[in-house]
Amino acid sequence: MHRRQFLGRTAAVLAAAGLPLPLFTAAAAPVPLGNRHPFDYAWLKGHARALAGRPYQPRSGSLPPSVASLDWDQYQSIGFRQDHALWGDLPGSKFQAKFFHLGLYFKRAVRMFEVAGGQAQELAYDPGMFDYGRSGLDGKRLPKDLGFAGFRLNSTDDLTRDWAAFLGASYFRAVGSSMQYGLSARGLAVDTGMPRPEEFPDFTAFWLERPQPGSETLVVYALLDSPSVAGAYRFAITRGEPLVMDVDAALYPRKEIERLGIAPATSMYQVGENDRRMDWDWRPEIHDTDGLAMYTGSGEWIWRPLGNPEHLRFNAFADDNPRGFGLLQRDRNFDHYQDDGVFYEKRPSLWVEPKHGWGKGSVQLVEIPTVDETFDNIVAFWNPQARPQPGQELLFGYRLFWGEHAPARPQLAECVATRTGLGGVIGKKREYFSWRFAVDFAGGELAALAASNAEVEAVVETSRGRLETISARPLHAINGYRAMFDVVPPDESTTQVDIRLYLRHKGRALTETWLYQWNPPPPAQRILY
Repeated sequence: MHRRQFLGRTAAVLAAAGLPLPLFTAAAAPVPLGNRHPFDYAWLKGHARALAGRPYQPRSGSLPPSVASLDWDQYQSIGFRQDHALWGDLPGSKFQAKFFHLGLYFKRAVRMFEVAGGQAQELAYDPGMFDYGRSGLDGKRLPKDLGFAGFRLNSTDDLTRDWAAFLGASYFRAVGSSMQYGLSARGLAVDTGMPRPEEFPDFTAFWLERPQPGSETLVVYALLDSPSVAGAYRFAITRGEPLVMDVDAALYPRKEIERLGIAPATSMYQVGENDRRMDWDWRPEIHDTDGLAMYTGSGEWIWRPLGNPEHLRFNAFADDNPRGFGLLQRDRNFDHYQDDGVFYEKRPSLWVEPKHGWGKGSVQLVEIPTVDETFDNIVAFWNPQARPQPGQELLFGYRLFWGEHAPARPQLAECVATRTGLGGVIGKKREYFSWRFAVDFAGGELAALAASNAEVEAVVETSRGRLETISARPLHAINGYRAMFDVVPPDESTTQVDIRLYLRHKGRALTETWLYQWNPPPPAQRILY
């Protein structure tokens, strides 16, 4: 999951593509290509089903040498000309679409269509659409059928900052009110975290539906293809806080798929309050998101802090008809990051809400070691219990919410911070190694209980080892409570320890359930100081 090797610093590409470009007096919409043909989602599903019935045909990634040799700075200097924006001359439209050029990490062309009145027509690539800046490219020497790499969306009240973009394989991104890109979503994940190379399905074509005057929602269709599966997607995108994508997906497997990932989210976690393994940077924390939240079919709320493990870590959280899950950035304090360049405290969270019952399966989380912030090392998705089989039609409907907070939040208190460090009692000589956990909760009833210094109990369970110094006490700085405890490893192994925690008062649960996986260090690193 190499974010920059695969996506090529997409966030910066998007930002660069959004730089103000010269405005031209005459609007020049993209030129239609070929004949119009009837189009709707049913047609697209039929097309995807037929495609899955044929052997997979890899798309060419061959580019002209001048395009293939572009370096990062050269590619970043290419911008789309405002006077060629799709719907730039459409009266009453609140949206515009602009296209990305091929080059650098984006080597396979994606076909683009406009849909209007139930008819679709392909849009032709034209080198004149682009300002080639310092790239060294001469548009007059480029092939007239080179094609596009992807597209981004702007609003007519802000033509320089885009709020959604589809670029690279089946990856796409969006922003909430912060207008700050962060984690990515994908159309589909195939065999993520397996002991073999992951398969990355591609969106090979997009159909952008011409918006009605004044409409707040834009509809985009996409065709997905890969060696294992073909699929049809419909995105109804509505701006706001949060930005909402209403997604319908129809999947047609070509073969049995061992690990299918529905509604996958891809993020980055290098270092944070609970995991300082890669803490060599001057910034205190570096992450797009800090935890996986789950709202189970049984009604339980779960918070699983993310980490940067020494070895690949895989978790599957079994569920039946999940109500929602997502990768969230709960920590919104600039002082915790001190990054005035990429503003991690403004990164959007992404919440997935099924529109209908998904049945039995599991929310799966893959955490991959990373040495710095230039790699996506976190993936979360829904995996159906039954393996997809060739000839099936698999239908999934869900909503994606991009913004500061998830739209669904527990009535219970939430975990707002997880910190770890060496255990033991201050002032007393340590005789053995232990690891301290300090977990802060806020919200729900905790403010009132903290004000009265009510007795709250920390309920802690561990799969291995011994628990010591368990406590829960008011933390008035956050109008909540802090739970603290030490875990003593049972032996000298580094075998994973699973920990479960929640707070209760008079037998009633007060908080969501906090889950954690901790690997004790090898004996040589168990320094007692």
